[in-house]
This record gives sequence, C-alpha cells and structure tokens, in this order.
Amino acid sequence: MKRRIITTMLLVVMAVTVWAQANNDPYYARRVTLFEQLPIGKKDIVFLGNSLTDGCEFNELFNNRHIKNRGITGDIVQGLIDRIEPIINGQPNKIFIMSGVNDVSHGVDGDSIARAMERLIIMIKKGSPRTKIYLQSMLPFNNDVREWKLLVGREQVVVDGNRALEQMARRQGVTWIDLYPLFVDGEGKLRRELTNDGLHLMGEGYLIWHDAIKQYVK
Repeated sequence: MKRRIITTMLLVVMAVTVWAQANNDPYYARRVTLFEQLPIGKKDIVFLGNSLTDGCEFNELFNNRHIKNRGITGDIVQGLIDRIEPIINGQPNKIFIMSGVNDVSHGVDGDSIARAMERLIIMIKKGSPRTKIYLQSMLPFNNDVREWKLLVGREQVVVDGNRALEQMARRQGVTWIDLYPLFVDGEGKLRRELTNDGLHLMGEGYLIWHDAIKQYVK
C-alpha cells in the first residue's frame, strides 16, 4: 500500500514537471494566451486536446462556425486542467476531449491518466453543468514509420489507458467515443496510410475522425 502511494505521488510530480516544461514552450504560451482572449459562447462546441486536435480545422471539417479548437501541441491532461477555466466560463454546448498520449510518453501509466482526466471532467461538470462532455480514446502510434523514443514499448499503456478512461467515463456519465479501433492495424500500430510520422494524422485520418463523431457534433 505504501509503495503504491509513493508511486502515485511520483507520477503526480512527474506530470506537474512535464506541464511546467510545456508551459515554457513559446508556442504553447502563445496558444494559451490567445485562447484566454477568445470568447466561448453557449452555442459553441469545443475541441480540447493536444497536437492531434491542434492539427485539424474542425470548424471547416464540419462546416460549423460554432466549433472552437482548443488543442495545443505537446499538452498533457494536467495542461487541460490548468487551462479549462476560460472554456467553462463560457458555458459551451459541448466539449470533445482527447488527451493522454503525451502523458504516456513521459512514463505515466493508464490508471493515472484516467484519474487526471476524471479531475478535468469533474471540473467541467461543476463549472458548466449543462455542457455535454464527449471523451475520445487515445489513438495508436507507429514507431515503424518514425521512432518516437519516449513511446518505444508503450503501445500497451495506450490500450490500458483507454480501458481505464472508458470505465471512468461511464462512471462519470459522460459519452465515451472509442476511436482506437478505427486507426489501429493488425499489429496494434497506427495505420501507415494515415500518418507520415507515426503519431500525427494525415487528411484521411481526420476524415475518419469526422465520420466517427459527426452524430455527436450535430
């Protein structure tokens, strides 16, 4: 029991440290300060996440001016927690969340990712109770396309993390969207034709994402 507590504390410290490093990134800081200035309204649909979210023009993809992208490259779940206030202050209609792979790359286990995500969801429910929350699974990656050293041998953590996230989503009563099966190949890796670096999506990948969630967006 004592060892488990110590391990959990170390993971929390690691997550905070990673977040502090990310916050010193000029691009990250620019995005955070920009988002603090851009208003969120009650009709808006917010996409919150890391580089996978950052890399898409969801408003054009869905032809919906009420969609607001709040993704930042390199973000972790703690980062989403730290910058959620301006979003929930606007009481948006819906929030779509995807995060966790950067946590995985820094050694955080699936259960810890789910616990951090649960804190985020509780904050949203408390601060904006009418907002509909959609939690999307982490996507696979493919180190055969390009080696991401911090993700080597971490494929199972994504699988375990998604399982923990799904259980938490159901416990919290938010909608779970499992995108992972749509992007994974027979070897547990991100499909080669959907990426040019093994982690991020090409246009076809975003079309798959679009088709998987369009019923929830509309």
